[in-house]
Amino acid sequence: MSALGTVNTSQRLKALRDLMAKPEYNVQAVVIPTEDQHFSEYIAQCDERRAYISGFTGSAGTAIVTSEDAFLFTDGRYYLQASKQLDQNWTLMKQGLPDVPTWQDFLSKNLGDHIRIGVDPTLIAASDADGIQKSLEPKQSELVSLQENLVDLVWPDRPPRPANKVFVLDTKYAGASLQDKIKRVREELDKKKARAIVVNMLDEVAWLFNLRGSDIDYNPVFFAYALIDHDKALLFVNEAQLDADVRKHLGSDVEVHPYDTFFSYLTRLGAELSAHKDSKVLVSDKASLAVAEAIGKDHITVVRSPVTDLKAIKNEVEVEGFRQSHIRDGAALVRYFAWLEEQLNSGKELSESQVADQLEKYRSEQDLFKGLSFPTISATGPNGAIIHYDPDPNDCAIVKKDQIYLCDSGAQFADGTTDVTRTYHFGTPTAEEKRAFTRVLQGHIAIDIAVFPNGTTGADPFARRPLWEDGLDYRHGTGHGVGHFLNVHEGPHGIGVRIVYNNTPLKPGMTVSNEPGYYADGRFGIRIENIVIVREAQTPNNFGDKGYLRFEHVTMCPIGKNLIDESLLSAREREWLNAYHAEILQKVSPLVEKDERALRWLQRECSPL
Repeated sequence: MSALGTVNTSQRLKALRDLMAKPEYNVQAVVIPTEDQHFSEYIAQCDERRAYISGFTGSAGTAIVTSEDAFLFTDGRYYLQASKQLDQNWTLMKQGLPDVPTWQDFLSKNLGDHIRIGVDPTLIAASDADGIQKSLEPKQSELVSLQENLVDLVWPDRPPRPANKVFVLDTKYAGASLQDKIKRVREELDKKKARAIVVNMLDEVAWLFNLRGSDIDYNPVFFAYALIDHDKALLFVNEAQLDADVRKHLGSDVEVHPYDTFFSYLTRLGAELSAHKDSKVLVSDKASLAVAEAIGKDHITVVRSPVTDLKAIKNEVEVEGFRQSHIRDGAALVRYFAWLEEQLNSGKELSESQVADQLEKYRSEQDLFKGLSFPTISATGPNGAIIHYDPDPNDCAIVKKDQIYLCDSGAQFADGTTDVTRTYHFGTPTAEEKRAFTRVLQGHIAIDIAVFPNGTTGADPFARRPLWEDGLDYRHGTGHGVGHFLNVHEGPHGIGVRIVYNNTPLKPGMTVSNEPGYYADGRFGIRIENIVIVREAQTPNNFGDKGYLRFEHVTMCPIGKNLIDESLLSAREREWLNAYHAEILQKVSPLVEKDERALRWLQRECSPL
């Protein structure tokens, strides 16, 4: 299957529907989410059930298969990709558009009465399941927890679950010991008067124990659950993945248990809580229905995970790691774009995938490099309008000098995670392309220079205002949190219209992307993305004694000047761009001084407007 080709799902759907009709299951619909049992955004191949059954490979979406129909729900980032990948069996449901229900509402509003809807209880959030069940009651329909995943049963060559070596992240990079982190989690238990907390998100487990792995591509995590109470810290993991160094690191502070004993442990804990009417167990709002059912719904309190909040605020060691890793990453990017320009000028024919491989090579030569942080979006011309485009090495476009080229890429370093988008034109851009690019740049600058009071959540319109002036917009958030040598997308905070973003004020130490864009379907795409860190701002006044915040950018890569319509820039915007380019030149030059081509390119691209 090419990156955006369709796959015939007729036989897969028939096999699934035959199972659904069997007496031991007897369900008229099944829900197939993207997530794994840990609610990971990026998942291992063995967990790509929604992609297998639908043919749609984007990172967000939910499939609902009924006895007669099949529906795929996804958001604006993936409308174009899904429309190309889904075959005739599927109806694309464009979430976010008027009159398109969420998949949760669809179950109660669009399916008939007396329907049994099958779910794998390890793959649906307990909070979602409760809401859906209540909405189904008037139709006398019900959610049914299936003991087996039906897609697994019809997937003949499903890959095995990875079990790669786990390794220790030194405190010199983490900035805090696992003992410090467990102590802080126990302080949260005290505040909430809770007996224990279940930690089910893989990046939270990795952060908590200062461990990393490679069970999921691009994400330095490993399959594990944790449970912390006032006396014990338990790690449920495939023990074959732990070597002597990891065992020594965990020491007597952490009890290790087999991964597949996690649910039986929760069941025993639930029985104990029933007997003693003890205080409750904190369960994340991203924990599964299976977790809630194992402990017992009367014995849990569903909250946003305190671990996610602790992890989101980077300590000063992590912040410095972000700065340094982005300077090294900038050197790799400068070498790459200088190389790419030379190749295109000499008439070389190179595919989107081939050039992305060259970028990875330059990154891999940097100190502390551990891998990419997501598949590189290397997109020429119309492919740039596909927001999460992933070029297929066997079937992708040739990069053309006379088209806009969008590159969204990132790396994992031991001291930080990078995510950067640059949009360049190596020929002569049109007036329309320049105006759109400049509007995106103005939105990017507006976020970068923003000063705002503590408690602020709604910075998103800052980035959109210049685009709105031209009647333009984009169908994605303006920013997402970023992990520290962890997942490139991290909650709970961000800049956008999602409810969780607007319930989560930005705080000093949070890392977030700044990435407005514009996408002309079928023609070109533009995005400019830096990582910024929330810092305290020094203001002449302090109205309301709130304290004020600002952003510090850490991404170090020039912004394409030939795409800028200078007549649209204000004096302050021009001043910002020149200062940013001077900063890049100063920080990145020493790292590329042995590459004359890169140094020349950097000096030219960083010269003042």
